[in-house]
Amino acid sequence: MSFSIDTAVDISWFVVGLVWLLGLIGQKRKARTEAVRNRFFHWGLFLLGFTLMGAKWLSEGWLGMRFVPETAAVRTTGLALTIVGCLFAIWARLTLGGNWSGRVSQMAGHELITSGPYALSRHPIYTGIVTGLAGTALVGGEWRHLLGAVLILLALLVKMNNEERLMMEVFPETYPRYRQRVKALIPGLL
Repeated sequence: MSFSIDTAVDISWFVVGLVWLLGLIGQKRKARTEAVRNRFFHWGLFLLGFTLMGAKWLSEGWLGMRFVPETAAVRTTGLALTIVGCLFAIWARLTLGGNWSGRVSQMAGHELITSGPYALSRHPIYTGIVTGLAGTALVGGEWRHLLGAVLILLALLVKMNNEERLMMEVFPETYPRYRQRVKALIPGLL
């Protein structure tokens, strides 16, 4: 059986999806969640971004042109970033446990998690996803991959902003101190 870089990237994202699916089993009940209309914008960006990254039929025209050379070094670097990003996102998801929700939500018995990957980034799932997407864009190498990754990043930033507001409301004493201590996405920088 031949094992390609493309296959390894696909497996990495499949494992992320599987962890998320299995994580639904232990999810806490939602006490409060964002309005449906607030989700449309970031979900639309997600959908468009994932479509650009995954739909091979979009490889026509300028979207299919390469933004990086197709070399073993570029593809191997992309694979490494994809695997590291996916593993970091999985670590963060497992650490968050039942507090996780696909929607911006306050869970019943919500806890502020500040350990593990949450000691490095306030939104380590997003850090991992963005790192993995950057790697996947390098492996694919086409402009559609890069544009898709950027759209997904924008969707995550919109969602992150909504989560920040909610966390400030839910944890008015502890979250501001946590925000001062830990950067949102990139440890020590952003």
